[in-house]
Amino acid sequence: MFDQAKFRRFVQKNPHSHVPFFHRPQASRRGFFRLAGAGLAGTFLASQPAQAQLVKGQDVKTQNSADRVLFVLLAGAPSHVDTFDLKMLNGISPSTFNPTAINGVQWNTGVFPKLAERAGDIALIRSGRAWAAQHTLSQTWAQIGRSPAAVLGDVAPNMGSIVAIEKRGERRPDQIFPTFLGLNSDGAVGAGYLPATFEPFKMAPSTNGLPNTTNPDGATRFATKYTLLEGLDNPLRVKSPYGDSVTDFGAFYSAARGLMYNAAVDKAFRYSTADSGRYGNTAFGNALLTAKQVFEADMGTRYIQVTLGGWDMHNNIYQQAQQGQNNIFTLGKIVDDAMSELIKDLKANGQFGRTLIVMMGEFGRTVGALNPTAGRDHYLQQFFFLAGGGVKGGKAIGVTDETGARTREFGWAEERDIRVEDIEATIYSALGINWTNIRYDDPFGRGFEYVPYANEGLYKPVNELWA
Repeated sequence: MFDQAKFRRFVQKNPHSHVPFFHRPQASRRGFFRLAGAGLAGTFLASQPAQAQLVKGQDVKTQNSADRVLFVLLAGAPSHVDTFDLKMLNGISPSTFNPTAINGVQWNTGVFPKLAERAGDIALIRSGRAWAAQHTLSQTWAQIGRSPAAVLGDVAPNMGSIVAIEKRGERRPDQIFPTFLGLNSDGAVGAGYLPATFEPFKMAPSTNGLPNTTNPDGATRFATKYTLLEGLDNPLRVKSPYGDSVTDFGAFYSAARGLMYNAAVDKAFRYSTADSGRYGNTAFGNALLTAKQVFEADMGTRYIQVTLGGWDMHNNIYQQAQQGQNNIFTLGKIVDDAMSELIKDLKANGQFGRTLIVMMGEFGRTVGALNPTAGRDHYLQQFFFLAGGGVKGGKAIGVTDETGARTREFGWAEERDIRVEDIEATIYSALGINWTNIRYDDPFGRGFEYVPYANEGLYKPVNELWA
C-alpha cells in the first residue's frame, strides 16, 4: 500500500530527486496521472487546507476580453516563411504564393486566399521563437507553457486544464458539456497532477455526433438502472476506503449521464454534410465546425484544443503534384477553408468577440534554400496566429530579417522574442485569469506557477494584441 506520509517526507528531504516512477517514458507518466487524479495527486489535494491550495500572485490587470479559447496546434511545425511570415526568395519561393500586402502585412494569398480576405480580423506574431526544435518535447511545451523537462514538467497540466479549474465556479447547473474538449487531439496533454475531472474530453467529430449517448434498453429503462447504480455507489462516495478515486468516477458517471438523451448534445455535436462541405469536408474542418457549435451552445465548454498534424515537411514541401502527400498547398488549403469559415460563422453569430483563437506550431522550419530533398528542416523561429477575443486584427507584431532567420524588430514592450510562456500568459489574461498565480497543491509542495517566473516579471501577456 502506498505510504503517502513517507513519500511526502522523502520529497521534502530530496526536493530535486525523482523516484523511479518518474524515469518511465513521458507518455506512461502522463497516463498514470490521468488515471491517478485521485491516487497520489488526488489524495494529496484532499489533504491540503482549501485556503492553501491557491495563492494569488501579483496584483495584475487582466484583459478579461474573452470567455472561451480555441487552441489549434499545427503539429509537425509549419514553415513560418511559407505561411504567416512570408518570405519570397528568388528562385526558391513558388510564384503561385501570390504575395499581397494587406494593411502593410505581407500575405500568402496563393495558399491562404480566404484567410487573406479575413486579414482585418487576424493578428500575426512574427517575433516568436521556440525553445527546442524537437517535436515531442516542443508539442508538450506548447500545451503546458513550460519545459517538460523542468522540475514539475512531468506533472504540469495542459493550459486547458488550468482554465477548467479556474472557471469551475462559473458553471451554471444546466451547463453539462465538458469544460475542456479535445477534438482530433488524442495526443493532447492531460490534467497533469490536477484531479482527473479536469482532463480534456477527447473525441473525433462525426456526422453521427457524440457516441454512446443512448442505450439499447431505451431511456426509461436506462434511467431506472442508473438510479439503482447511484443507490449502491453513493454510500461509497460519502466515506470510501478507496480515497478520492471513487468520487472522481462518480463525477465522471454524473457528467456522462448529463450528456445522454440530451437534445442540446445532439445539436452541438452533430452536423450536416452541407456544413461539413463549407468547412472543407476534412477532419480538421469538422473539428472547427464542432467547436463553433459547442461554443454557440454555451453549455459550459471554455477551452477546445484541435490538432492538425502533417507539417513535418522535410521533403517536397512545394510539390503539388503529389496527390495525398502533405505539402504546403494541401495542408494550407485545409487550414484556409476551415479557419476562414470559422471566423465568418463566429462573426455572424456574435461569438467572435468572446472567442480567443490561438493557432501555432511547435516551432518553425529552416529558412533560405531548401534542403537536398526539397524540404525544410527544424528551426526555432516561428509564428503565432491570433484572432477574436478582443484582439485587434489587421496587423503583424514583430519583423524578421530578409530570410526569416531572426527577429529584427520585436514589436512589443518587452523588446525580446515572444515565447510560448508569453502566449500562455496572454491566454490567461484574455480569460481574466491572473497569470502570476501559484498553486500550492502540487504533489511535491514546491508551488505550481501558472506561468513560470511570471511573478518575477519574466513572461507577460502580449498586450499589444489589444492595442
